[in-house]
Amino acid sequence: MPEGDVLRLTAERLGVALRGSPLVRAELRWPSAAGVDLVGATVRESVAYGKHLLTRFDDGRTLHTHLRMDGSWRVHRTGTREAAGRSPAVRALLATASWTCVGLQLGMLDVLRTRDEPRLLGHLGPDVLGDDFPERLDEGGRRLAADPARPLCVALLDQRGVAGLGTIWTAESLFVTRRWPWTPAGALDDDERRALLGAARRLMARSVQVGRRTGLGAVELAVHGRHHKPCRRCGTPVALGSTSGPGRRPDAGERAIYWCPTCQHAPR
Repeated sequence: MPEGDVLRLTAERLGVALRGSPLVRAELRWPSAAGVDLVGATVRESVAYGKHLLTRFDDGRTLHTHLRMDGSWRVHRTGTREAAGRSPAVRALLATASWTCVGLQLGMLDVLRTRDEPRLLGHLGPDVLGDDFPERLDEGGRRLAADPARPLCVALLDQRGVAGLGTIWTAESLFVTRRWPWTPAGALDDDERRALLGAARRLMARSVQVGRRTGLGAVELAVHGRHHKPCRRCGTPVALGSTSGPGRRPDAGERAIYWCPTCQHAPR
């Protein structure tokens, strides 16, 4: 599932393409929004909160989308073949005279009043990439340890704790801070939880910076997706487990967790 860094870059690209010009074409191929007319509205901004995308219009409405596992937004020049939006995978299409943004295989779509956004997203924890995250770091730490017995890898993936982390940056954050992924969240003190969340923010922010220059996926990962390959720090083969435990391979309902058994050994 795309994580907060991907959503941040997606929001920036949609904003650059659409902001400031009225829509000349708008199609929402979604049962609950099929009758919504956005033609003539102008995009004020496109922002991300965690894994959610919010495209705000000058008429007080917001288009909320979520990519889930397979969704994406692509930008094409209006009038080109790609901008026609003929694919059955298209769930949304927003076009100005210059650019067309096509939402493919989106997992969630709503149109709501901009002022009602908190009702939609209010259950989420602080956005790891949000401008206010440094001020909300303590809140994020408290949310992370709300269930002290829950493993760190599970707590980090729960968007009600902090928003934006998926399996990639959960694994990378735990590796950087040398935490065994199944350490109980309550075993860390306040400073240790702040350090873990601070590392997650730095890693994701770097991914956004690199993505702006060279595209998504350009950041070299330490452990995620590197099963059996040598740890970049110590050379030990990277291990693969799941949210259910270090000895469990991921299956339905479980998430893959990569870690280094030497650098991230289990606490005594």
